[in-house]
Amino acid sequence: MASNRGIQIGSAWFQRKLNLRPQHRGVHLVTEEILKQVPELSQFAVGLCHIQIMHTSASLALNESWDPDVRDDMEMMLNKIVPEGLPYRHSCEGPDDMPAHVKACFLGSSLTIPITDGKLNLGTWQGVWLCEHRNHAGSRKVVVTLSGCPRDSPLSPVSVASCSS
Repeated sequence: MASNRGIQIGSAWFQRKLNLRPQHRGVHLVTEEILKQVPELSQFAVGLCHIQIMHTSASLALNESWDPDVRDDMEMMLNKIVPEGLPYRHSCEGPDDMPAHVKACFLGSSLTIPITDGKLNLGTWQGVWLCEHRNHAGSRKVVVTLSGCPRDSPLSPVSVASCSS
């Protein structure tokens, strides 16, 4: 159904749960690891990619993708802001457990990134970070949800301004 402004209504949805490889404590660039597991992204002309981490002791962030020193500096600052060794009441899983929960609250558990022409519409130096706050964590699960207008519209060409049902 087309409107008088050139925008057509319709959408497609896709969702997949991914396992990210285990990482040591720190901040890790995982953009390519996610993209390799979600080739369906290329089927969207325009939309949103929502990434949700399924853990309370790790987080996601969108930040520097070029200089690894930024990730090292971020880990250093997180440890200064939320140190281990304070008299936390919750310590069921060790001294890094409660600080990990606090860091995860500060940084957040999800990202929403625009999709443009089948790709994540990231800034020049932006990438998806997995912020691992535990000393000995296993693989981390994320759910990736894509929503938007498909590229294979019967009313082609599909542009950023239009899609079809």
